[in-house]
Amino acid sequence: MYAVDSPASPARAQQTPPAPPAHRTRRRRNRSDNRVPWLLTLPTLLILVALLAYPLYRMVVLSFQNMRLRELITGLTPPWVGFDQYTKALGDGVFWGVVARTAAFTVVSVTISVLAGLSIALLMRRVHSKVRIFMMVAMMFVWALPQLVAAQAFRWLTDSDFGVVNYVLTKLGLDYANHSWFVNPWQGWAVITTLVVWAGIPFLAISLSAGLTQVPKELIEAATVDGASSWQALRNITLPILKPLLTIVTTLSVIWNFGLFTQNWALRDGHPEPVYQTLSTFSYTQAFGQSRYSYGSAIAVITVLLMFGVMVFYIRQMFKIGEVD
Repeated sequence: MYAVDSPASPARAQQTPPAPPAHRTRRRRNRSDNRVPWLLTLPTLLILVALLAYPLYRMVVLSFQNMRLRELITGLTPPWVGFDQYTKALGDGVFWGVVARTAAFTVVSVTISVLAGLSIALLMRRVHSKVRIFMMVAMMFVWALPQLVAAQAFRWLTDSDFGVVNYVLTKLGLDYANHSWFVNPWQGWAVITTLVVWAGIPFLAISLSAGLTQVPKELIEAATVDGASSWQALRNITLPILKPLLTIVTTLSVIWNFGLFTQNWALRDGHPEPVYQTLSTFSYTQAFGQSRYSYGSAIAVITVLLMFGVMVFYIRQMFKIGEVD
């Protein structure tokens, strides 16, 4: 028998489209992954823009005008004066004295705060867990205390008539009866610096204590076995691992302390003397104390520009840490 082959019907071959290259798929996936963080942060960014953009815009515009009390009361448009307010500020020796004073205070207070915070963080690693919890709770209480309340407490402690500090020093045999701590600028700034450092230590200590958990104990033990001292282990192992976090918290402390206002204003009862003026209080005093609104705005803009470099450095460090992670 012969096999009879049935004629084949012209079937349409279904052609499967070629799959896209793998690198295109990865690229699309990466684009999608990169959009997610922006979409999640978009509501917060919009709120920040709504709250900060317009006041910042008005401050910049006002710095190029000559707003006086008359324009404020009558509602007239202030005359435009260009860069006159900035020229006046940059040519004022008093302004540069305030800048130098603010920078010196920032360097001293941040240095003391970081060293004290790091020391407490290292101590917390060595104590018992119950003691560590007690220390963290106490520091969180200090951190949560409003700046104005803390300033009033320090003002009472250093009061010339009823202050606890003067009472204790007098009992120790020192001549501090009815002593005013703010007559001498060095002593006054010591009180202000102590308050700022005291309020800033909890953030630094708790943050660095959390960072110390990333330091492997095995490395410290191995270094100790090899004959390394505690200082050598700290310098060669602990600090390099803590460097990114240490940079971040130090930069934040610089930003916060450079903008000192509340503590200084409260300790001086809302009228800081020229020797206690910082950029923030100086700008406020010029604008609202002397009705030089445009001049105060120009000083505020200069302050923002001075801190812009620090903020850029902070953002770059944040991105570097994100890339490492």
